Amino acid sequence: MESDRSASAENNRVRIVAAAARLLADGGREAVSTRAVSSAAGVQAPTIYRLFGDKQGLLDAVAADGFERHLSRKADLAPTDDPVEDLRVGWDLNVQFGLDNPALYTLMYADPRPGAESSAALAAREVLGAHIHRIAEAGRLRIDEPRAAQLVHAAGGGTTLALISAPEERRDLTVSHLAREAVIAAITTDAPSAHAPGPAGAAVALRALLPGSAALTPGESALLAELLDRIAGAG
Repeated sequence: MESDRSASAENNRVRIVAAAARLLADGGREAVSTRAVSSAAGVQAPTIYRLFGDKQGLLDAVAADGFERHLSRKADLAPTDDPVEDLRVGWDLNVQFGLDNPALYTLMYADPRPGAESSAALAAREVLGAHIHRIAEAGRLRIDEPRAAQLVHAAGGGTTLALISAPEERRDLTVSHLAREAVIAAITTDAPSAHAPGPAGAAVALRALLPGSAALTPGESALLAELLDRIAGAG
């Protein structure tokens, strides 16, 4: 009996998210009202509140579902030996995702709630962080990982939102390419860390590789990580 209720709740959840996603794509955020969603999904309004808490909870679920589908399409792209080129590919894919799903992308990124990021936005940050970490491991990151990820996130999101807001006939994708290359130039070096200018590049690379070393005690690793972060930040 309990399993039947769980299955029914999951079925309702899937139908509600799908209905809300269709309404969002067709009419924007304003079209996703409780009445419209309950009618489109064939459920009563209390079911929506029971499963999602409120409208914001439903919108977060729609954003998370859309981003998960986006990630599943990217799963076929295996990492190459060039993490910087992989970052380029990731940038272009995310810009295209925004242009193909403007209402969903705007929902994810154009309504920031400090300290309350949606699960979709958090997942996007994790994917970006993994890209940046691979660049650091390769010894090609010029600045520390958190700042590099924040810069790529801000520039990529801002560029995509600007393109979304422009009339389709006036969209110039070379703007995205220029922004992408400017950001890559700002955060990466052309050579591995052995040839990177100054100690900051070496500190960033060593910091990225530190978790793979078993030569230090946990306390020593924590201390070295703190010192490396300080050197990278100063650079």
